[in-house]
Amino acid sequence: MIKKLFIFCSILCSFQSVVLAQTGNVKPLTIGEIRTIKSKILKEDRTLNIYLPQNFDKKKSYPVIYLLDGSMNEDFIHVTGLVQFFNQMYSMPETIVVGIANVDRKRDFTFHTDLKDLQKDYPTTGHSDKFIWFLEKELKPYIEKQFKTTNNYLFGQSLGGLLATEILLKKPEMFNNYFIISPSLWWDDESLLKQAPQLLTKIPDTKKFIYVSVGKGEHPVMVKDAEDLYDVLKKANKKNWTLEYKMMETDNHATILHRSLYEGLVKLFPYQEPKN
Repeated sequence: MIKKLFIFCSILCSFQSVVLAQTGNVKPLTIGEIRTIKSKILKEDRTLNIYLPQNFDKKKSYPVIYLLDGSMNEDFIHVTGLVQFFNQMYSMPETIVVGIANVDRKRDFTFHTDLKDLQKDYPTTGHSDKFIWFLEKELKPYIEKQFKTTNNYLFGQSLGGLLATEILLKKPEMFNNYFIISPSLWWDDESLLKQAPQLLTKIPDTKKFIYVSVGKGEHPVMVKDAEDLYDVLKKANKKNWTLEYKMMETDNHATILHRSLYEGLVKLFPYQEPKN
């Protein structure tokens, strides 16, 4: 009995030594920063998940991607992985990603509607004007003060795509590049889509990259609206706009974002042979 107890204690001590040796080498895996910005416009604190390039240098200027639906449990992790991959394998420069964590995306990403059924089903909606103001007057100035920045991007899907379309049509100068994925243009009986031709006449013809995509497996209305948006943007005949449209043949509303962003980024940053 004593011999068995001695053997057991020896095994336990050996195991504890291995565990201590392993845990002694543990270090945090850090890919950026989590910051909180106090918004006077929204009257609340907003969390920012910020990805910084591996060789980040605060003296250097970087492009910035503003990612809607940028919570840690939403699109932040897989989008930053995609950006890192494009930095490594394609001609994309090192880029900062600012993931804007959600509080109430239905409230922030939709504009006012008088349709009673939408008001009933989505009682908090209709405040995109405040959120756009927050982006323009608080968030972007904050990021540009914290980091040296060059051109910027807005990534939005679904209701985020609706918001990205609204910003493009009403505040186009806010971003240089727009990635509009499966936009929920059905909102308010497609009123934004109907206003688009008139709004586009007021927009200056400055350099922009605009990428619109939708999944073939999505609701037919969503497919039609994305195609119509692309068509109306083409008809605006902006000479300095680069327009791209992609029908994702094998994707639906749940699966489209990652592959679609990949296809859009390839248009901007083609593959380049490794230097070594």
